[in-house]
Amino acid sequence: MKTKTTKIIYWAGAIFISLWFGASGFFELTKNPVVWDITRQLGYPPHFIYILGVFKISGVLVLLLPNRLMRLKEWVFAGMFFDIIFAFFSKIAVLGFPATIDAIVAFSVLTMTYLMFRKLYSPELVFGEA
Repeated sequence: MKTKTTKIIYWAGAIFISLWFGASGFFELTKNPVVWDITRQLGYPPHFIYILGVFKISGVLVLLLPNRLMRLKEWVFAGMFFDIIFAFFSKIAVLGFPATIDAIVAFSVLTMTYLMFRKLYSPELVFGEA
């Protein structure tokens, strides 16, 4: 795949995931009733919801910085993967499979975005500045 195509796929995915996690983080921090009700239904305490919101917004800011903080972006991707995996298993255990569709979509887009990230920036992560 050509670098231009890889960049387009990466940035499309990064923007999509940033909108997804940014909205989620915003709703967690502003105590949106829909988000809070579902998260509480899954058994998570209020302080944890605020922490998720802070980390999601912080992660989005790092993810959208072009060609900066590459090593930290790796951590952001990892955090997003963990968030999605925990959401998937929490929802399947409490709400059932139909409630997991959003997690499956997010996981698919995040995986594709991360693969394009690695294709574009692997040499910099290994040999360049972190």
